[in-house]
Amino acid sequence: MDNKAKEILEITKAEGVQFIDLQFTDIFGTTKSVTIPSSGLEEALERGVWFDGSSIQGFARIQESDMFLQPDPVTYRILPWTRNGDSNKLRARVICDVHNPDGSPFEGDPRYALKRAIAHAEELGLTYNTGPELEFFLFRENGTTAVPHDVGGYFDFSPGDEAQRVRSDIIQSLLALRIHVEMSHHEVAIGQHEIDFRYENALHSADNAITFKYTVKGIAAKHGLFATFMPKPIFGANGSGMHVHQSLVDVESGDSAMYDPDGEFSLSETARQFVAGQLTHARALAAVVAPTVNSYKRLTPGYEAPVYVCWAQRNRSALIRVPRYSPGREQSTRVELRFPDPGCCPYLAFAVMLEAGLDGIEKGLQPPAAVSDDVFHWTQKELEERGVDVLPGTLEEALDELAGDPVVLEALGEHIYTHYNRAKRAEWDDYRIHVTQWELDRYLSTL
Repeated sequence: MDNKAKEILEITKAEGVQFIDLQFTDIFGTTKSVTIPSSGLEEALERGVWFDGSSIQGFARIQESDMFLQPDPVTYRILPWTRNGDSNKLRARVICDVHNPDGSPFEGDPRYALKRAIAHAEELGLTYNTGPELEFFLFRENGTTAVPHDVGGYFDFSPGDEAQRVRSDIIQSLLALRIHVEMSHHEVAIGQHEIDFRYENALHSADNAITFKYTVKGIAAKHGLFATFMPKPIFGANGSGMHVHQSLVDVESGDSAMYDPDGEFSLSETARQFVAGQLTHARALAAVVAPTVNSYKRLTPGYEAPVYVCWAQRNRSALIRVPRYSPGREQSTRVELRFPDPGCCPYLAFAVMLEAGLDGIEKGLQPPAAVSDDVFHWTQKELEERGVDVLPGTLEEALDELAGDPVVLEALGEHIYTHYNRAKRAEWDDYRIHVTQWELDRYLSTL
């Protein structure tokens, strides 16, 4: 047993933790959990915990259901909202990797898919860091209708506002979970918010994103609200994105692999190739980073969500933006991918984003000329003349693009892709044949 495992056993005993939630996710990023008493933690760390994977979306068939969870002791956290009240209910969580009965990593585990991509980057001498910005809405329940709980706008400040109190409670919980919060604010739409946390290596950043989502939902519920990461919950209002800041670091030196003082926007050749790779595979990436029918209600011109496959420095209509850095902070040179949404599975999203960028590096791809204009106002003819492509307009179109992109398919792996594609095609078909209220309002009395 390594030192970290011994450390968390000591913490569990000293703090009086009663229960341990062993967490993992399905292929859609939904958190799953089995709970053991703290007395079973030592054995779980040494030998893992067996469970039936046949009922988990995208996992095993009934005849091959036995799997085991191997806790990653680095992810051990005491859940702060269990500290109050009955001391016998204090619990911690630890995120697990999923393994086959023979001890090999399970191909359908999204965390393993990301680990594979990270290993590929390390073979090229690179570490991949990500900083996702997850937007969300807070609603009150009003019968069967979800009603935004405030009427604030972008960066609005109201000291006595309940939204401020909810965000403060969320931040306190995140800090207790050792997630380094950098900023929180009201977003553009009514009831919409954003809390940003510090970038980390992609694996732990994905762990934090998963933790962030259920923390936000849990704290919101304590305030009599519910939180949603649905990309477009309100017609006519801005949707929720998950902009992802990305950087590459040289494994040996620890220096930024993105920075070059003489490069365009101070980007290195490696960074430019990385951008080119993501632009090349953008339409296929959409099926993973914008994974729902509803995602494509957000990805439409006019609501700040990027739909045009181009890059720039200051232009927020571009798919990839190069944020400016302060003098002396060249290590923070990064690129921001702006079309993912918080409905995605962070493990799979980061895996396909990384492999797309690495493909650009390995093939020496070059990005097209940066676009400084607001692309939202270009005509179709201007888009064609400038060679600017457009993201898929529907989930079905995105899935078709994914099916034809070997780089993104390999990043997912055959097992995940097969189950993911089957489920998402079914989701699209269910939506396609559903008769909506819009159709009834439009046609029922006129046809």
